[in-house]
Amino acid sequence: METKFFNLTVEETLRKLHSSTNGLNSKEVLTRREKDGANVLEAKKHSTLLEKFVAQFKDLMIIILMIAALISMLAGEVSDSIIIFIVVFLNAVFGVFQETKAENAIDSLKEMTTPFSRVKRDGIISQIKSTELVSGDIILLEAGDIVPADARIISQNALRAEEAALTGESVPVSKDIRPLTDENPPLGERSNMLFMNTVIANGTAEAVVVATGMRTEVGHVAKMLDSAEDSVTPLQKNIAHLSKVLTVLILIIAVVIFVFGALTKRESILDMLLTSISLAVAAIPEGLPAIVTITLALGTQAMSRKNALVRKLPAVETLGTCEIICSDKTGTLTQNKMRVEQFYADQTLQKALDFDKKNAPNLQLAMILANDAKESENGPIGDPTETALLDFFVENGASAKIQTVQHDYPRLASLPFDSNRKLMSAVVEHKGQKILFTKGAVDELLKRVTKIEENGDVRPINASDKQQILEMNKQLAFQALRVLGYAYRPLDELDELTSENYEKDLIFTGMTGMIDPQRPEVENAVFEAKNAGIKTIMITGDHKETARAIAIRLGIIAESDLNGVITGSELDELSDSELQKNIEKYSVYARVAPEHKVRIVKAWQARGKIVAMTGDGVNDAPALKQADIGVGMGITGTEASKNVADIVLADDNFATIIVAVKEGRKVFANIQKAVQYLLSANLGEVLTLFMMTMLNWSIFAPVQILWINLVTDTFPAIALGIEKSEKNVMTQKPRGSKSNFLSNGVGFAIIYQGLLEGLLTLGVYLWAVTFPVHSGSVAIHADALTMAYATLGMIQLFHAFNSKSIHETIFTKKTFENKFFNLAVLVSAVLLASTIFIPGLNSIFHVSSLSWMQWSIVLMAGVLMIVIVETVKLFTRQKMSVSSDEGSK
Repeated sequence: METKFFNLTVEETLRKLHSSTNGLNSKEVLTRREKDGANVLEAKKHSTLLEKFVAQFKDLMIIILMIAALISMLAGEVSDSIIIFIVVFLNAVFGVFQETKAENAIDSLKEMTTPFSRVKRDGIISQIKSTELVSGDIILLEAGDIVPADARIISQNALRAEEAALTGESVPVSKDIRPLTDENPPLGERSNMLFMNTVIANGTAEAVVVATGMRTEVGHVAKMLDSAEDSVTPLQKNIAHLSKVLTVLILIIAVVIFVFGALTKRESILDMLLTSISLAVAAIPEGLPAIVTITLALGTQAMSRKNALVRKLPAVETLGTCEIICSDKTGTLTQNKMRVEQFYADQTLQKALDFDKKNAPNLQLAMILANDAKESENGPIGDPTETALLDFFVENGASAKIQTVQHDYPRLASLPFDSNRKLMSAVVEHKGQKILFTKGAVDELLKRVTKIEENGDVRPINASDKQQILEMNKQLAFQALRVLGYAYRPLDELDELTSENYEKDLIFTGMTGMIDPQRPEVENAVFEAKNAGIKTIMITGDHKETARAIAIRLGIIAESDLNGVITGSELDELSDSELQKNIEKYSVYARVAPEHKVRIVKAWQARGKIVAMTGDGVNDAPALKQADIGVGMGITGTEASKNVADIVLADDNFATIIVAVKEGRKVFANIQKAVQYLLSANLGEVLTLFMMTMLNWSIFAPVQILWINLVTDTFPAIALGIEKSEKNVMTQKPRGSKSNFLSNGVGFAIIYQGLLEGLLTLGVYLWAVTFPVHSGSVAIHADALTMAYATLGMIQLFHAFNSKSIHETIFTKKTFENKFFNLAVLVSAVLLASTIFIPGLNSIFHVSSLSWMQWSIVLMAGVLMIVIVETVKLFTRQKMSVSSDEGSK
């Protein structure tokens, strides 16, 4: 059973660890090092580059493409094979690059550890490598030190630790040596413990090491990070699903053609095999992986311009499917900077913006003088609470006042903050008069107050005054404000510098309420997310009241929602099945530990939801990896969190996530348009080849199929990837995990549009045979095949315009806005026509020259493709409108 050192006294802890205040002896150190090992964070063995590279070829679509490339090579189409192999190779190289970067997560945790520590052994203080620490070692720490291992504090002076990276606590935590009574407090409330990789913000301490390496709390995080399963993105699921569908269709079609030809003895076995191969080549959209990659890359560039830096390409599209955004509070929803928001002086509560700096002069003096923050070129530096007090004057154009006051009131002595009395004081002198200024917790301050200042007059404080102050303190605290009280006392003479001698008979002068304010744009972003069907979840290490107040301000929960906030300790009382069952009740999680975040993400995923998780600390890394989309913070984020994240926000701003969601939805819509275009085109090719075979007509040569696939298919499909988003993209509900490329009517569109392309092409072939321009069977069929080849290519180019929207009409001003698309269609048309018009290419592509009459038939078929598809869209929109009206009733 694991020892809970935070429940033990200092003496009990030392006995349990068989140590003393003089530290361990050399012999015991060696024994423990052999037993515990080095104080380092371990990681599972990384796979080699070769193993990573081979793993990239396990994807079903890649396997299909490899088979197609081999078949094409056997059929003599070496150029086709080379192009396919190049696409597959580049995809594999890119995958290896991304995977290698992601593996740096654990390594970055290891790099955070401080290299040296001051340790007491055999009563002698020395400096050793932190990796050599063992349990029972006595370590010495001071402000600025990184804690090298988990330790129980045995003595301290004004100690505060910055634990945000591990616990999410937004301000430094005060520490003491008293044992805790709670048997399982959250990490953020273990006030007598220090944790590996956190930072000493203030004061000094001696502590005894209780855990090293992977047994520390950050080691626990590393284990979770190492064991977390890599989630499969919706895009990867969609491509896998599409691959399966295509595999089945291709095999069926190829087998049917081969068997039909063999049984009817229409051609030799070898010829039928080559015909089946041609069909397989026609059915596989060779350009799809490249088009998906290019579309995602273009989306990546667009997102980077909006401060969302994409580390893993599929993440662009995954954001578009997002249904739940779990966001860290500090620095993402809030500014990660304390700010004075309310003043209470002269029995009046005022907003900081309305506070007249001529009022309550002693309150203002206390804010400046009972303060250890220092001025610098970049503004005040020090404890966030104390810098906020000076920032009030800086932001209100009174920075000169700070320097004037500090010059006119030089400090003589000070009583540093202590977690027991929760106060700090400074003794200053002004014009020969010595004055004590004190700030701290209101309830503790009032115990030492005997007078109150009101409108410049000082009078004895009564019970009613104290009750009003405490009530106001409670009111401000309920609004998640960090409240400080201020008092002062003129001194007759200096005595021994103790709290008992100085912090008494104080004159109460006022209070300030501070908060880490929400980012101004976040409230609107939360509202926009809600309109888009996305639920925002706030997860924080802060107290329940603070979390609730911020969540209400941001619109994450309503003020009347009393059950929407849950703490980590309350979460521990729920089993995984209970949490999964009740997960939709909770929108705010307070005082959480790293494992809680992973549980929350898993619970939503178990409900079939696509989850995005934001975070900046080491404690966030496992949840970022577990989520469908991990969003790291570029400014405040640790390397551990950024390395496992799929997307990094350059501005640490929640609103940027919503911008990225919009881009993700656009990317999916554009990929879906490209899929619709490619598959309908390929279905048209397959149908044409299939019917030509069945009707004993001349069939396309492999080079013709290849040219159509690579020229008229690929360029417009890539151009569809940079279409602008449609106007209603952020008012639709998320697609969810069950959605795929064939959803939303795309499957139906692919089938009927593919059939239409094939029928129009066959119709033109039939027209050419029925109404020939030339005489002779060979010339007639050559013309017919050439017209069919030109028609199939031109129909696809006309159909590219149809694919700009699945349901909406193309007859708008926006149809020609995409200049790259217009150029792609034009270039494709020229490349297609060049194979017919340029004499030298005729023999290579097995085509004949066409008359203007024949070209007019080809163009007419292309126009007819647009007319018929637009007619179907019209009826589809009317049907959708009727269904929507019935649903609203």
